[in-house]
Amino acid sequence: MKFDCKVPVTASKEAVWSVISDIDHAVDTIQAITKVEVLERPTSKDSLVGLKWKETRVMFGSEATETMWVTESVANEYYQTRAESCGAIYTSRMYIEPAAEGEDHECFVGMSFEGECQSFCSKVMMIAMGWMMVGATKKAVMQDLQDIKAAAEKGNGKSTEGHNNSKPDATETSEQDKQD
Repeated sequence: MKFDCKVPVTASKEAVWSVISDIDHAVDTIQAITKVEVLERPTSKDSLVGLKWKETRVMFGSEATETMWVTESVANEYYQTRAESCGAIYTSRMYIEPAAEGEDHECFVGMSFEGECQSFCSKVMMIAMGWMMVGATKKAVMQDLQDIKAAAEKGNGKSTEGHNNSKPDATETSEQDKQD
């Protein structure tokens, strides 16, 4: 399973970075997150690499807790996380990219996600139910990105309050989309 989603944001890259890199307060920003417990802090103040936390969120109608850690990070650009659960390795990248000249927003916030099954059982489950998991995971990521957008724009003096969170300006691609 592999996909990428992004939404335009009318806030600076620094404002977006401030929101996405504040793992301690993600529960206040992202609706689906119900609890965050930081397990390890980075050794450097200038990097997120080494940050490890447990995140509890609502998925498929119930709470699930995953342990994640940052494996790569460049301030105001991206950080990459890894998690291992249920026989699979999950890698995600939260990123910020500048808007093209003339666009009516300052940047995009996005997330690329890849799940790689490691065990026989997880491979069978992916074959049987993968289509449903991909759709639900994309939907959850898009909502997270809309929540991040709202927080960054609010902190930037903008407000998306009252706007429809399923705006058509959001984009998502998957490996299947790229092949078509």
